[in-house]
Amino acid sequence: MADFLTRAERSSLMSRIRSKNTTIERTIFRELRAAEVYFRRNDRSIPGCPDIVFRSRKIAVFLDGGFWHGYGFDRWGKKLKPFWRNKIVANMKRDRRNRSRLKAAGWTVVKFWQHEVQDDPYLVVLKILSVYSATEPSGRPLQS
Repeated sequence: MADFLTRAERSSLMSRIRSKNTTIERTIFRELRAAEVYFRRNDRSIPGCPDIVFRSRKIAVFLDGGFWHGYGFDRWGKKLKPFWRNKIVANMKRDRRNRSRLKAAGWTVVKFWQHEVQDDPYLVVLKILSVYSATEPSGRPLQS
């Protein structure tokens, strides 16, 4: 299927897509602040630049968009032009590599898809808070 936009129009459109401070991020940030939980946003010093970081508990939270991070890619990826298909595949490989690096360094990694946040942001916040409360400030799981 041919692109209905010119190369310049497509470039302009894609350049306006945000990587930080997205609507889903702002929604979760607001709810976490309301719960009086302190966190860092988009910490570039941590592999993958997680959207939410609880440093003392070594928890990294990613809020990923379905298109850019390949949700259901097996179903729709073949429809893309090679440039976009390769870009999404590279993003998915990078995401796996970063999660592996974080886990190897003792971090707890939590990932949510954009549609999960849009469907029920409060459930996402509850899941984040349950991981937060189940982890000691040293980053180890609480012993029962």
